Amino acid sequence: VLGSWVWNGVIIGSCEAGTGADPPCLRSDSIQMSAMFSRPQERSQTVCDAPLGDLLPRILVGPPGPASAHMAERLALAESRNVTYRGDDFPVFWSEARGANVRDVDGNIYLDLTSAFGVAAAGHAHPKIVEVIRLQAGRLVHGMGDVHPPEVKVALLERLCALSPWNESRGILASAGSEAVEIALKTAQLATGRVGVIAFEGAYHGLTLGALSTTAREDFRAPFLERLPDSVSFVPFPDPTKNQEEEGARCLSALDHAIRVAEEAGRPPGAVIVEPIQGRAGVRIPPTGFLSSVAARARRAGAILIFDEVFTGFGRTGSLFAFQEEGVIPDLLCLGKALGGGLPLSCCLGSVEVMDAWPRSEGEALHTSTFLGHPLSCAAALAFLEVLEEEDLPARAAEEGNRFYSLLSEALAGCAHLIQLRGRGMFVGLELDTGPSPKGPGPGAKTAAALLAKGLMVLPAGTLGEVVEITPPLTISRGQLDWAIEVLASGVRELGS
Repeated sequence: VLGSWVWNGVIIGSCEAGTGADPPCLRSDSIQMSAMFSRPQERSQTVCDAPLGDLLPRILVGPPGPASAHMAERLALAESRNVTYRGDDFPVFWSEARGANVRDVDGNIYLDLTSAFGVAAAGHAHPKIVEVIRLQAGRLVHGMGDVHPPEVKVALLERLCALSPWNESRGILASAGSEAVEIALKTAQLATGRVGVIAFEGAYHGLTLGALSTTAREDFRAPFLERLPDSVSFVPFPDPTKNQEEEGARCLSALDHAIRVAEEAGRPPGAVIVEPIQGRAGVRIPPTGFLSSVAARARRAGAILIFDEVFTGFGRTGSLFAFQEEGVIPDLLCLGKALGGGLPLSCCLGSVEVMDAWPRSEGEALHTSTFLGHPLSCAAALAFLEVLEEEDLPARAAEEGNRFYSLLSEALAGCAHLIQLRGRGMFVGLELDTGPSPKGPGPGAKTAAALLAKGLMVLPAGTLGEVVEITPPLTISRGQLDWAIEVLASGVRELGS
């Protein structure tokens, strides 16, 4: 009888008893893995009924295995070569995910510390969200969002407005975070009559043209520079590895200068857009008081303050929204990723005073899309928001995130090539030394590849791929986190040895 494997009380792998067929954990779509499977000899024991989601990694064949390699070959013949990176150690192709676990097409089981770009905040395939999606799919899959709207769209917008920081608010739903940013930029222009925008170096607000104009990465911007408006200026964002008081003052001085230059040129800014914590730039947390000072300067200039919380929103940092930790309220709030419970959904929320800059519809919406207020996504979002509240995921992110940070800090003590460990809640970054002449993949990217081989999924971040970004599902178990700490610390140390 095939059972399960346990490490320090946490299930690390499972197989079902059968009647001759290979158990599911040993199968892929086209390759049988049973001959490559063996029970671990140390720190393990056999138990029964191990659910995917509560497991530690179980690598049957070194990733990417032959099934993933075959999928990569097929994908290369069907998808633009620019989309999915393919290398000797990337990617693996997912076949199933639940909780904090991912199973690939070779049968390997991973521990996911990415929550799939932050989307699976409630864990992959949360049973409540899955059930709601099933019920909605049997009732109404698609509606006519801005013509004859589905009722679930109304319920979601009401719920989001109730969660917003304003006494009265309005929202516009969309499908992706970059579209929420596009809506915010349009709203700011309508509200102020100004096209100028100030954004921050290191910012990532999306890759559609409007959002790209506020994204600072030159590698993303360069091929399309002639199409981008010249109405966006960038100012520095505080470097978390330097003196925070000096960095805050330097960046605020640069913001003052950018506003003054724009005003003197007769083009005062209409919007200032900022991530409360920069995600893709490497989990860069500004000094205390910085966001409040940015807000004060934006409002003195008559500009709309936009907070992009597509990544940080809905509990990731230990609060419902990251801006709450500093007590500053934006004029517009961009949300996405976790909001859809795994389905594509985003939203731009704002105070009624700002959002009413949009004219009343006379039959044609100025901003809409075919899938606006999509019933499946709206139903999933409502279920996610219930899970968020019922399981108190923001509080859990704060408690478990603090513990994780503390233990990881201890495990990495004395690591010479660790520049900085930083984080808030379950949004953590490890910045590694790139060396004097960085070339090729950065140390964060190298670490991510090495950890994948051990069954741990993380992402690189930072302009040079110098940061290991950690954003696990907020439902991840303590045992899984403890295992991840051990593997992370050893992986980082091995990189420097």
